[in-house]
Amino acid sequence: MILKNLFTVSAFTTLMFAASAFIHKEEMKKAEPAFPSENHGFAVMELFTSEGCSSCPPADELMGQIGKEYQNRPVYILSYHVDYWNRMGWKDRFSSAENSQRQQLYSRLLQSQTYTPQLVVNGKEEFVGSDRNSIENALQNVLSDAKNSSISLSANISHKTIDVSYKTAKTDPQNKLLISLIEKKSSTQVGGGENEGHHLQHWQIVHQQNLVSLKDNPEGSTNFKLPENFSPSNWEVIGFVQNLKTGKISGVSKTAIQ
Repeated sequence: MILKNLFTVSAFTTLMFAASAFIHKEEMKKAEPAFPSENHGFAVMELFTSEGCSSCPPADELMGQIGKEYQNRPVYILSYHVDYWNRMGWKDRFSSAENSQRQQLYSRLLQSQTYTPQLVVNGKEEFVGSDRNSIENALQNVLSDAKNSSISLSANISHKTIDVSYKTAKTDPQNKLLISLIEKKSSTQVGGGENEGHHLQHWQIVHQQNLVSLKDNPEGSTNFKLPENFSPSNWEVIGFVQNLKTGKISGVSKTAIQ
């Protein structure tokens, strides 16, 4: 009788554990974004922003939210601070002429205006960078598209540089590999311009970007100057393959810095 009771309790416990595990699994499914787990789609989200633009902080904040919400998904955010707002009373310390030139490239390719905050997804679609609905719809589409080509990256600190090794799959000769040094998070107390007096948060800031031709170099290395007050945990390297004549991005990857 005792053995029978023990068996009954054991079976009941096992059944309850299995039921609990099933319910937890179903709840986890509901909490995740509705994308097929087996797909290899990706999203390269390029935000053009400025500390001098009063419309930009909501877009910057949205990038931080999306980065957190999609941290386990192949979503890659790059924030380019443009320099043409600098003449309006505040110089953005993260801005560069190169970032403005990249936005101008998209203006030609996408036949769009040059404005901030502007977000370009996978080099093919552009939106106002704070338009969450349009961005969420774009994410739904591109993350269900299984076309991410292979890119292998590694990054190591070597004295005063960050050395990045790369290897890509065979690709169109027109494609280039853009490798970016990214600061994950920073902030600024703004002392002038439209955002004077505001403390602004920034995410995924592009500090340096190297362009590599893949025609004769599908495998190789490049390097970045080591930033001041560098902390590896707050930096990463993102690399993506893009046809600069069409804007199409065919693959993307990222790596921590060792």
